Amino acid sequence: MNVRRVPQAGEAYDIVEIETDRGTTTCRYYEARGARSGVVMVGGTGGGFDTPARELYPRLANDLQNDRISTLRVQYRHPTDLVESAVDTILGTRYLEIQGVSAVGLVGHSLGGAVVIQAAANDPAVGVVVTISTQTHGTEPVAGLAGRAAILLVHGDADPVLPHRSSEEVYRRAHEPKRLIIYEGAGHTLDEVAESLSVEVKAWLLKHFPGMLV
Repeated sequence: MNVRRVPQAGEAYDIVEIETDRGTTTCRYYEARGARSGVVMVGGTGGGFDTPARELYPRLANDLQNDRISTLRVQYRHPTDLVESAVDTILGTRYLEIQGVSAVGLVGHSLGGAVVIQAAANDPAVGVVVTISTQTHGTEPVAGLAGRAAILLVHGDADPVLPHRSSEEVYRRAHEPKRLIIYEGAGHTLDEVAESLSVEVKAWLLKHFPGMLV
């Protein structure tokens, strides 16, 4: 793959363009110098650099730099295509690994929940996964993460797009270490519990990255 990195004046991230024979995957890279752990964050079918929970992704990306964790936010080439979106995510993990990251975490919202499970199944460097308001379609590989990747599933019980039963079903098929959080009264983007969600996601990542103090 060919990679182009473009600094962005006044921003906390650089634009990274990963070119393959499938097209160009565009990312936002929040680098932590010397990081050995890194996180890839992906959204749903909305496309762009969409994020749940009141700008959870950029806020968390900035915060994780203080813990020497780099973050890559990936923009899908085809945001309604599960397979191609998983390819984009895997390209993101490969980029982090080229930067010296040896432990990878994945965070995905909505369709992105299935995307990160698919990607985790295809990259042994992934040791921690977070799904937010996930769909069930495409999550079958979760059982294969047994003993390799810790998974946190988060959903709101007032989600009008994907019922919280989706996360409950994936949780049942997953193996330890795993955790399920259902927020009362929260919708699909979990804006109502944005601060709590941020704390929970960060804590799960830190707990399951090697060498991190929680």
